[in-house]
Amino acid sequence: MYRRSLIGSAAAAGLLPALLPAEGRAQSFPSQAFPSKQLRLLVGFAAGGGGDIVARILAAELTKSAGLSVIVDNKPGAGGNIATKEMLRAPPDGHTVLLANVGMLAVNPYAMKDAGYDPQADIAPVCLAVDFSNVLVVHPTVPARSLADYLELARRPEGMDYGTSGVGSAGHLAGELLKARSGARLNHVPFRGGGPAMNDLVAGHVPSLIASAPTATGFMRDGRIRALAVTGARRSPFDPEIPTIAEQGFPGYAATNWYCIVVSSKVPPEIVATLNTLMTKALKAPEVQAAYGQQGMETLAGTAAEAAAHIARETEIWKKVIADAGIRLD
Repeated sequence: MYRRSLIGSAAAAGLLPALLPAEGRAQSFPSQAFPSKQLRLLVGFAAGGGGDIVARILAAELTKSAGLSVIVDNKPGAGGNIATKEMLRAPPDGHTVLLANVGMLAVNPYAMKDAGYDPQADIAPVCLAVDFSNVLVVHPTVPARSLADYLELARRPEGMDYGTSGVGSAGHLAGELLKARSGARLNHVPFRGGGPAMNDLVAGHVPSLIASAPTATGFMRDGRIRALAVTGARRSPFDPEIPTIAEQGFPGYAATNWYCIVVSSKVPPEIVATLNTLMTKALKAPEVQAAYGQQGMETLAGTAAEAAAHIARETEIWKKVIADAGIRLD
């Protein structure tokens, strides 16, 4: 779904030039080898969630194969905005990179009165990282064995609470889209990351989650939670027994999560290119792809141009959903 006509879709949207690193926006730095110090990989969500898992697998491979010193720095809160602003405040020398998701790049700036940054002007894509469906999961005490059962419960006067990794996250978007399509009373309960949200589900403090595949997979396979549906357009090759929302009465429904490596747009283009080489080599390592696959994720990698096109396409999709549903994240 996401890799068809990437460059063409971005050009049609008129967003590709603004998203790509540009010489005019680059700040000059003394000539030196890069990287020359520890890389700081910022994650906008708490330890234990999907983004954290993506970052730690990638950081371990960069350390092993490229001999880099990489620290994963979790800065949860505000749907990833805290981490984004932290990245933009850092010296634009390429040593601080951000693992950004759909909410941070294609949602927050359009659903908030002032997100504090402009993804087109302030952020330069390095490469796509991974793509995966979210999963609608429930605590075993919830008497729902299918999406239809779940929505029937959600049509009660009190509705149904569902947790996500935060306001504006891919799970939140998926829930809002399902709410709009079904008319059910789905009550969003935001957490400061997928890990804390899953902890509360397993403990029975929240009845359901729309969780990332890496957050949910282990608990699903242990039987500690029950999966009802995946949010992507097709079933996950890693858990093919779980039906999609689309095939359970909502044709055309699709909402996936993805992560992208980005830096400040002030980082010089030659450093962005070096980062792309380092990151894509690590992402394409067979052991990394296997590790992501075990978590229900598909590795993407690719060029900065492909990442920019992907962001442009997703931005157009979710800007419309935000406007149609009247979603405000302030």
